Amino acid sequence: MKYYKKIITSILIFLICGNIFAQESKENLIQFSGVVVSADSIRAIPYTSIIILNMGRGTICDYYGYFSFVAKKQDTVVFSSIGYKKDTFIIPDTITSNRYSLIQVMSSDTIMLTETVIYPWPTKEQFKEAFLELDIPDDDLAIAQKNLDKDKLRQKGENMRMSASMNYRHFMDKHHSKLYYAGQTQPITILNPFAWAKFIKAWRDGKFKKKDKD
Repeated sequence: MKYYKKIITSILIFLICGNIFAQESKENLIQFSGVVVSADSIRAIPYTSIIILNMGRGTICDYYGYFSFVAKKQDTVVFSSIGYKKDTFIIPDTITSNRYSLIQVMSSDTIMLTETVIYPWPTKEQFKEAFLELDIPDDDLAIAQKNLDKDKLRQKGENMRMSASMNYRHFMDKHHSKLYYAGQTQPITILNPFAWAKFIKAWRDGKFKKKDKD
């Protein structure tokens, strides 16, 4: 009989202690929410990892840096994001509400890497030889200046043969000119002041001088 009394007493003590522990544990639970921002620009840091230390659980911020999850009082929360220094926050145990909000500010983390020089040539001698023999192409301005060179344009004009479309256009221009002056005297080119001005300019430029033969 005494044996059964001890068992019943132990069960009651276990239930009472468990109930008290459950109530205390439930009272410690809070809804932990907030926003993670950068210290320099106060902009949201998206997709920041948030882990409860020694618990192995947590969450990730959304695109706007917002997070919300269930935690306990006195939990140590670790915030980490690429390009920023890790930061920790301990949830205070003096919270009277079941909700707690936080604006977590994170500082930028600058990582200085050692200098690495990459050469496309194995030795300096090969680099010097390739550099001296390098044929630098012309830029767009130099190409345009070459294409607009007067001597080259004149040579192209002299060597250019009339195509079928050009012959047709020349013939139609002459035909339209005849139709335009039909029934009236067609002007003589020798009396055209613009033609004379063009002739005088060409004469001053020396375009009518005989070229010395090689």
